[in-house]
Amino acid sequence: MLNNGFLRIGTATIRTKVADTTHNTSQIVAIIEKALLQDVQIVVFPELSISGYTCNDLFHQQHLLDHSLIALDEIRKATENKDIVTIVGCPVPLTNGLFNVAFVISKGTIIGGTVKQFIPNYSEFYEKRWFASGKQLIDEYVVIQGKQIPIGTDLLYQHQYHKDICFGIEICEDLWTPQPPSNTLAQSGALMIFNPSASNDLVGKSSYRRTLVNSQSARTVTAYAYASAGYGESTTDVVFGGHCMISENGVILSENKRFQLNAQLTTADVDLERLAADRRKLVTYGDLNLTGQNQPIRCTFDIEVKHLEINRYVDPHPFVPSNLQKRSERCEEIFSIQAQGLATRLEHISCKSVVIGISGGLDSTLALLVCTKTFDLLGMDRKNIIAITMPGYGTTDRTYTNACTLVNDLGCTLHEINIKAACEQHFLDIGHDPSIHNITYENTQARERTQILMNYANKVGGIVIGTGDLSELALGWATYNGDHMSMYAVNTSIPKTLVRYLVQWVAEHQVDAASKGVLLDIIDTPVSPELLPPDEHGNIEQKTEDLVGPYELHDFFLYYCVRFGFSPKKIYLLAQIAFKDSYDEVILKKWLTTFFRRFFSQQFKRSCLPDGPKVGSINLSPRGDWRMPSDAVSKSWLKEIESL
Repeated sequence: MLNNGFLRIGTATIRTKVADTTHNTSQIVAIIEKALLQDVQIVVFPELSISGYTCNDLFHQQHLLDHSLIALDEIRKATENKDIVTIVGCPVPLTNGLFNVAFVISKGTIIGGTVKQFIPNYSEFYEKRWFASGKQLIDEYVVIQGKQIPIGTDLLYQHQYHKDICFGIEICEDLWTPQPPSNTLAQSGALMIFNPSASNDLVGKSSYRRTLVNSQSARTVTAYAYASAGYGESTTDVVFGGHCMISENGVILSENKRFQLNAQLTTADVDLERLAADRRKLVTYGDLNLTGQNQPIRCTFDIEVKHLEINRYVDPHPFVPSNLQKRSERCEEIFSIQAQGLATRLEHISCKSVVIGISGGLDSTLALLVCTKTFDLLGMDRKNIIAITMPGYGTTDRTYTNACTLVNDLGCTLHEINIKAACEQHFLDIGHDPSIHNITYENTQARERTQILMNYANKVGGIVIGTGDLSELALGWATYNGDHMSMYAVNTSIPKTLVRYLVQWVAEHQVDAASKGVLLDIIDTPVSPELLPPDEHGNIEQKTEDLVGPYELHDFFLYYCVRFGFSPKKIYLLAQIAFKDSYDEVILKKWLTTFFRRFFSQQFKRSCLPDGPKVGSINLSPRGDWRMPSDAVSKSWLKEIESL
């Protein structure tokens, strides 16, 4: 699909004059011209936008009905040879009633009209006095300028060449019903739903309206564009604020300010590729049996899909909520999931103690904190949390001190077992020169530490708690049968960018002042496995992000690769937007190459992961989510990056 799956759409509200079709048409045409200047490709106007929604008994005047259809044709003429699809509302008389119709116009052609199905007749609404439900229409059409235009409740509008550019329409009250028409429209292939509406404003109603739009967008996995009538509609009894918004799969992309006196255009770049990817993954999405129901009438159109500069915010940290309150709530929930998962395992196997390697780094710190919360939940003595610090060649005073202090402050049992002598004996056994600081030198230490933990757990009748996180699993940044292995891994689905915030949340909400100080210093410590000797000043020499790249980039790549299956090209485009002020194109391509190369080559480590709780939408466990052959070839992915 062109433009990397993005399509710019718009919702508009005009300065209405009730029953003045000439004025309203001029307003609509002016907004269409404005939308064209902003490269909008589909724009929706409010319900009955040509006549005005609050005409009341004037809808029984033939003069108004005739001039509404004349105005519709004027709008059609105004769109000739213009690459935009326009959705406008108009009253349409037929033999058996008057109908509320949203017409779709493309390049000077009216291609179809969707009819409102659910006619409100309660509280301030009296629509059944004027309009009939479109549900009674079968194979109906309206004649405009000698051409038959199909109208009905089950029309789908689809681009002639780009099948993902497919949308359906439901009108105002249709959304507020228990079974909105958009359910079936989406099941039939619509990736976008447009709702021309005339929802009046009451105290608190806008929040409920926003919730409806967001929830229906999420339920149908669509981009949902909502346009409501605004200033100029009759205020005899109600006021219309002109609420316009665009949501994508439950997230508001753009929203206007209500109660404005002038016409407004609200736009957003929706990601149809992302929506299609979600639907393919949600295999139950297509399970609804539509057999026996009327199949939708497909109305095709052909506009040029423009290659635009994407005008859309892309969060550089998709795993971490930017809103502080939401982030705090997310951290509390994740911490609880981790603790309950571990509690279930301990109770099931009647285990009274756990063994954990503590290094003074972020991951082992989070795992230790999970253990303390779990033991508190179960009413077990924290002394049965046996934290073992295992100094080696790369251990610094800073991490060693933080590890020991934290364990003691939390009331756990601390053991120290220095691994240097055991590693030196092993080097001698296998004939390795310890002055050669290669992968053998590093992995010997990692495996020695895991051996100690496993054997000590056997000694005390406990289990080893794994500390490795999701980002390390994605990159294979773990020693096979070393820190790669445990009996229960509590951090297995938490990315590195989120680990830091989880530890910070615990520091701020769950521990005393002394422990808080230690945790904050751990947060500020560079990420390192500490397998190489410190520098001449005793500081960490081996910094993980210098070797494999920034974790914020790898977490970003991981999110869009696994969550949506995006191509390297699409991920690179999104990264350019998200990190435009942080990394240049050369750096992004370098680490994107590293990500895909390691992600493919290290799958064998993920194929045999220990158990661990899934806490988010992405998990690389072969049981929790991700199933990938260990021998998959990354050549074409890497070749695409080279071509960027």
